[in-house]
Amino acid sequence: MNKTLLIILGLFFLLGCSNNDDSSISDSSDNDIDSIPNDDDMLPDPDENSETTFIPCSNGMAGIYPCSGYDLLGQINLSDLSASSANDIWGWTDTTTGKEYALVGLDNGTAFVDITETDNLIYLGKLPSATGTSIWRDIKVYKDHAFVVSEADGHGMQVFDLTKLRNVMNAPETFEADTRYTGFGNAHNIVINEVSGYAYAVGTGTFNGGAHFIDIQNPKNPIAAGGYAANGYSHDAQVVTYNGPDADYTGQEIFIGANENQVAIVDITDKDNPIQIGTIQYTNIGYTHQGWFSEDQRYFILGDELDEIQLGFNSRTLIFDLSDLDNPSLHDTYLGETAAIDHNGYVKGDAFYLANYTAGVRILDISGIDGQSIVEEGFFDTYPSSNTAAFEGVWSVYPYFESEKIIVNDINSGLFVIKKSN
Repeated sequence: MNKTLLIILGLFFLLGCSNNDDSSISDSSDNDIDSIPNDDDMLPDPDENSETTFIPCSNGMAGIYPCSGYDLLGQINLSDLSASSANDIWGWTDTTTGKEYALVGLDNGTAFVDITETDNLIYLGKLPSATGTSIWRDIKVYKDHAFVVSEADGHGMQVFDLTKLRNVMNAPETFEADTRYTGFGNAHNIVINEVSGYAYAVGTGTFNGGAHFIDIQNPKNPIAAGGYAANGYSHDAQVVTYNGPDADYTGQEIFIGANENQVAIVDITDKDNPIQIGTIQYTNIGYTHQGWFSEDQRYFILGDELDEIQLGFNSRTLIFDLSDLDNPSLHDTYLGETAAIDHNGYVKGDAFYLANYTAGVRILDISGIDGQSIVEEGFFDTYPSSNTAAFEGVWSVYPYFESEKIIVNDINSGLFVIKKSN
């Protein structure tokens, strides 16, 4: 987040709220927080070694975790990962071996966990942070390489060849990046369009905090390719090669940015000449945080991170109709079951997987989205002590494995592997 929002969130902290946006531990002088609260006996002890194996969701609980329709397959705590806090998460499937891996963002680096056999999760090792520690780290994958950015000063973008995970002999190992792109220092997030082979770092010190373009078609040789600054700071984004209902943009590369107080829609096909298509604003803006297209690219499902705290909503998800990219409109608003703050959300088929901080991960059925019918079909709550509006619990979720395993990263408790109950 930018400095203005950090000041606002600092005030929340002083008033007794949780730390700051995406809070946990950092030893950075700009974002120093003394500790993560584990102030309830129902929270797992982060110092306790607990590689949990399968626990079914039965009568609304999977062990100590509230649940509905989702079982716990396995868990690795932060202490086992030698970290103090967790953040982003992404996944990789090795198409040669068929093995599945969790790429776990931590305050001090990126951990790699083999989740193929959930009764034997294997922590393979860690790629340490390129510079200092930070509560913010983000990871995406392209061509069997992980691309990692962080808010740590001078971090740049680490590139790591994931095929190295096939040959780990003495786990956990300490890995080295294959290369490091230093066209920017810190970044809040990284977005990759796997169709075009371009990465987009957002929230950097370049291009007014907007998108910083990087050609990664040769992953080990990333090349600066310009950027887009006109709509200011982008907190997060999605970039697609468009194949939605607006025929005017078929085949174009479209950037949808969550830009603090607006959504920016930009045609970035010509990297030398990005063209703004339009912006979306909406009532009761707290902080325009992150969103994701429905699979038909008609709807953009958006989360606002501060509206629950500032305005008292239950978890609020906004659905915009983008069937005409030049004239987007608010289609529907979904209010969740709890007061917890919504964070990162991703679409797979007719489901929206929402990282919902203290309320865990919530799975929304969006099959009725055309008719403004969205319902919660299940959840798994990794933070059982409360569902209040606080920056604790689930940071992010990755639902894209063919095995239908879902990996969840909890700020306070680390990695969870869950799956829909049979």
